[in-house]
Amino acid sequence: RRTRFISVVSTVALLGLALGVMALLVVLSVMNGFDRELRTRILSMVPHVLVHAAHPLQDWEPLATALEQDPAVVGVAPFIGGTAMLSTPGVVRGVELTGIRPERDARVSPIGRYMVQGDLAQLRPGAFGVVIGNLLARSLGVQPGDHVTLMLPELSVTPAGAYPRMRRFRVVGIFAVGAQVDATTALIHLDDAARLYRTGGGVQGVRLALADPDLAPVVRERIASALAAGLVAEDWSVSQGSLFSAIRMEKRMVTLLLLVIVAVAAFNIVSILTMVVAEKRGAIAVLRTMGASPRQVMAIFTVQGSLIGLAGLGMGLAAGIPLAWHIGSVAGWIEQALGLRLFNPNVYFISYIPSQVRLADIVLIAGCGLALAVLATLYPALRASRIGPAEALRYE
Repeated sequence: RRTRFISVVSTVALLGLALGVMALLVVLSVMNGFDRELRTRILSMVPHVLVHAAHPLQDWEPLATALEQDPAVVGVAPFIGGTAMLSTPGVVRGVELTGIRPERDARVSPIGRYMVQGDLAQLRPGAFGVVIGNLLARSLGVQPGDHVTLMLPELSVTPAGAYPRMRRFRVVGIFAVGAQVDATTALIHLDDAARLYRTGGGVQGVRLALADPDLAPVVRERIASALAAGLVAEDWSVSQGSLFSAIRMEKRMVTLLLLVIVAVAAFNIVSILTMVVAEKRGAIAVLRTMGASPRQVMAIFTVQGSLIGLAGLGMGLAAGIPLAWHIGSVAGWIEQALGLRLFNPNVYFISYIPSQVRLADIVLIAGCGLALAVLATLYPALRASRIGPAEALRYE
């Protein structure tokens, strides 16, 4: 009580630990939110499981009926597709072209909910209409009703020579999912795709939608074991797994970096307890002469440091959980107050800060913070337990 400096340093250490815990919780929650947004938007466009053949399937309905019997499958739809190029005067863009049947595609993709202009129903056989993402439409400078030229990476041999296969399409709709697919995806009718790719009315495969996309690897293995020869099953973890693996790796690295802040604050406890031990040498010696064991003296300082860590951890969680939960509203208020835009909707796929508070993150942060605080007490507490009574009381 006589040393105010120790009290000030203790308060600083407590606040530093609370700030580090709060920052770590908020950042992890925001990263969880971005991961959820990406997963929801991207997995709404890509097939959860894809069954395709080396040669066009002329009779795909029995295969679709058999696959729909799996309890994890909620929809099956045929497709024809590949890479292509869309061009307007002076502009050429590469796209992932997919031929669909709008009435069946609704079972496997919610793209209809993301239409901002036009309608998927306007994709009619023989009309050669195309639905594209809003970013692709902006880069090509087209609107519904405009025409684009579609080119396939295949050659057509004519008397005048070999030329890329081309066809003029009319833009009948524009969608905005809010992800990279808006800049790389084009949809046409299945019958038009069959004519372009010369499949003879067959399809390249079927797309499956699952009730739980996270079960895609398990469902793929189950389906693959029952497929006929010549059919191959793939899941979204093959085509999109690298993206989500990179997000998980980034989250781990950010967690480790922010844990350094918590560690610095926690190890301030070392300096605090070292000063307390130096000040209380006489009191420690008296306790030893009264019968206190070294282990009991060590426990006193371990409990004191742990209480500082628990207080900082509690303050950090008490402030961090509500802030992480409402970070979007807080960011919106800051934008209004300062007249700034944190996320320009013309550049980023979302214009707000998403957040998802997970119990596992709270438990991880609390466990790491408490462990660091306890570890920080061990050295000062060990020094206190080794103080000899005679030597400490010699000059008292």
